[in-house]
Amino acid sequence: MITLGVESSCDETSVAVLKNLKILSNVIATSLKMHSKHGGVIPEIASRMQLESIAPVFKEALENAKIGPKEIDLISVTQGPGLPGSLLVGLSFAKALSLSLNKPLIGVNHIYSHVYANLLSHKNTRLPAVALVVSGGHTSLFYIKNFSDYRVLGKTCDDACGEAFDKVAKIMGLGYPGGPLIEKLALNGNKNKVKFACSGTDNELDFSFSGIKTAVLYYLKDKKNSPGLKRDLSASFQESVVNTLVSKSLAACKKKKVSSLLIGGGVVANRYLRERISAQAKASGINCYYPDINLCMDNAAMVAALGGYLYKKGRRSNLDLNIVSN
Repeated sequence: MITLGVESSCDETSVAVLKNLKILSNVIATSLKMHSKHGGVIPEIASRMQLESIAPVFKEALENAKIGPKEIDLISVTQGPGLPGSLLVGLSFAKALSLSLNKPLIGVNHIYSHVYANLLSHKNTRLPAVALVVSGGHTSLFYIKNFSDYRVLGKTCDDACGEAFDKVAKIMGLGYPGGPLIEKLALNGNKNKVKFACSGTDNELDFSFSGIKTAVLYYLKDKKNSPGLKRDLSASFQESVVNTLVSKSLAACKKKKVSSLLIGGGVVANRYLRERISAQAKASGINCYYPDINLCMDNAAMVAALGGYLYKKGRRSNLDLNIVSN
């Protein structure tokens, strides 16, 4: 089965073509440079850029896959969550394509597709499993019996993890997006220089990152901002955040008595997080899986993959499909 995926939940515009779980093409256009000067994603800029790029990205995806529109068997599109204007661009395009080609349409959950991206990199994942999704907009733990049944175990009470990285980077005057900048500085920093801690939560599997962001702000308040300080702060902040993600993920695995941990989302591109969570999962007898780095960020291949799975399970969508922004 050939599935066309369409993803436009935030600042990326992506179209992919999959033949079952084989990626024939996965084209991504980003408006990141347009947002960098503002220190964060501006929704109207994102949706305007997506309006301009969706048709060329679709054309390039078909050309790279060496197929024609009529060869598509299914159209899978991100329904949400995400920015409303951005979601509407992708959803409207997918619905128009479905109608004009008389092809079935299916809407998928953006967060769940980040988890399913693991199957594009690993064919031997076993369920049931615990899944951690950690990105700029979401930080959640799920218990998964199968890939159409996600049960929330924990979620962020305030800032998402990626959002905290961006805000701390802004506090330190590093720029946007903050994740890669902090990771790069942390390589040469002392992770034990400052003892930060993420805030406690009533539910042991929930997350809170707003407190550590404020702690960084107050720590910098009376200190001279220097390259050495920025390196140590980056390493110390990253260490605390990674400790929280790892400990709560493994606690969820222990609580649900599972031996598989699937992680996904843009923050999973952080190599230090990958190394730490892999090592500690292995020590606990847990198999840890994460997608290839190019499949961690928002992309349409993961949307196509999940849509194909759900379609085979009997899921269908109609042309009255609407966005789910939250």
